[in-house]
Amino acid sequence: MDKKTFPSGRIREITYDTRERHLEIVWDNKTITAYRPVPRELFERLSKAPNPATYFEDRIVEEYPQVQPARKCDSDAAAKKLNDLFGG
Repeated sequence: MDKKTFPSGRIREITYDTRERHLEIVWDNKTITAYRPVPRELFERLSKAPNPATYFEDRIVEEYPQVQPARKCDSDAAAKKLNDLFGG
C-alpha cells in the first residue's frame, strides 16, 4: 500500500492499494472517504498536485464511485474507546 501525507490543507493523507485500485483520503476533519476503481496514475498525480483538494474535486469526486473505507476514522476509534471505558 502506498501512502502520502500532507502537512497542511484539507487533505492530510492519501493511501492507495494497487491490487484493489482503492484510494482512501483522510481529511483535515479526520473523516475518511474512499473511491474504487481508481487508476494508479491518478494517485500519483494527486500525490504531486500543488493543491490536492482541488485536484480531487476536479478529477476524482464525480468520476469514480465512492465506496466504504477499509479503515475507520479516528473519531470512530475514539468513540469505541469511550464506550469500552464507560460501558456505553
